[in-house]
Amino acid sequence: MQHVSIQMRVVTPKRLSEFSRKHPKSKIPLLYWYEIVKDANWGSLTDIRADFRSVDYIGNNRYIFNIKGNDFRLVTIIILVSKKVYIRFIETHAEYDKINTKLVSCQYSNFG
Repeated sequence: MQHVSIQMRVVTPKRLSEFSRKHPKSKIPLLYWYEIVKDANWGSLTDIRADFRSVDYIGNNRYIFNIKGNDFRLVTIIILVSKKVYIRFIETHAEYDKINTKLVSCQYSNFG
């Protein structure tokens, strides 16, 4: 029996390109993030930190990534069992500081 590695699936990756059009300096760092994530096979926070040392886990499947140093913040919901990454919020660090990350869930995002 051959072991098959299942890679992560970023749900609605177009949000990354939409954001980078508003914030051109985020384009290359977000593309880098996306390329790493879509090829990953994460099973734990340790696995995620192997790729992104500064990722923060804030509970309830929510993870926060620093993009371009710390100029931008990306809040995701990662379901490790199903290998899905949901993009819930991308914004400048200043805008991120205005939100309550405890409210970022499947129902809330800055995408409409």
